[in-house]
Amino acid sequence: MKRIPVLCIALFLYTASYSQSWVDSVDKHGRDVYMPADKYKWDWGQATFLNALVHLYNSKTAADKKLYFDYIKTAMDATYAVANGKHPNAVASAHGMAFLARITGDRKYLDKSNEIYAQYLQVPRSPNGGVSHRAETVELWDDTVYMLNMFLLEMYRLTGDEKYIADFVEQFNAHNEKLTDPASGLWVHGWDADNIDYNDGCSIMGWPDKTTRKSSQIWARGNGWVGMALSDALETIAKNSRYRKPLEKAFLHYVESIAPWQDKGSGHWYQLITLPENPKNFLESSCTAMFAYTITKGLQLKLLNPKKYAPMVDKVYKGLREMSLARADGAYLLPARVSGGTCVGDENYYLTRKITEGTGFGYGSFIMFGLAYEQYKGMRK
Repeated sequence: MKRIPVLCIALFLYTASYSQSWVDSVDKHGRDVYMPADKYKWDWGQATFLNALVHLYNSKTAADKKLYFDYIKTAMDATYAVANGKHPNAVASAHGMAFLARITGDRKYLDKSNEIYAQYLQVPRSPNGGVSHRAETVELWDDTVYMLNMFLLEMYRLTGDEKYIADFVEQFNAHNEKLTDPASGLWVHGWDADNIDYNDGCSIMGWPDKTTRKSSQIWARGNGWVGMALSDALETIAKNSRYRKPLEKAFLHYVESIAPWQDKGSGHWYQLITLPENPKNFLESSCTAMFAYTITKGLQLKLLNPKKYAPMVDKVYKGLREMSLARADGAYLLPARVSGGTCVGDENYYLTRKITEGTGFGYGSFIMFGLAYEQYKGMRK
């Protein structure tokens, strides 16, 4: 696949026709090249991309919804036999089954959704009720809240039963208790429930602090998952729900905690949020899209002051366009400057992650932010 250097993209984007936004191009590349529907894999990164397609479905006119509905249906039918909820990263894709149950009324998607929910209830938990990120040992990771959130919110949309909102709130509170860094108000990546190191083949051995059992680093994308989970919950639940006020409070605290760390020049955030002066640190695009998505949703929901926060998301939209999109074959654009899949580690581990293009969470976060921003921009005109 031929590449044009990322820094040259700005000229292309500024001179290109705006009949289609960069969101359309990233979306198309994701569906055509990254993950064709019949090749869908039942996993968490793909689930994030799938969720972006649900967002696009929701944004389209009736005539244009079919493209996204057909993708979701094909992807879920292709993975129906292997679909499960045995750990959070597996639960993530199940929002597609619940979506289809809601849209089509087809019993097979409802049955699969209920089966996965029953499996989710059997995932090991920490003493405070937090669902373990790993099935083989009990560890709480910040990623988990979003992986569960996608499915639980769709189950709520399907049934109207607030037990699914209660599940999400329980998981947010349990993870918040164990992962919050008091100094920054942000979350560290992980917490280990015991004193036995578990080798998952990906994380750095010995990552938990011997006393607190927390990991040491405040990883950007991990915190990005948290913000998207909170904003999607607030957009979904009723305004008179008893869960709303506590979630609004958590949301405002979250935004106030991430906002000061935005790089003023690029609009991006750093891989390790609170270490911008570290010469090995780097600007990372997927977390940037996630933070900006969260802030944009807060603006749409009228929870944030537009004088303060609208310029921040303007800067992100422009910064991603100029710095973090690569041009692929033909007219495609795809996310660049994306830190690859990441387990739990020390400072050096995060600062030496492979920088990639695409990835499910890259496509998903870019599409969801870009779509939300363009909708918000339309509201401001």
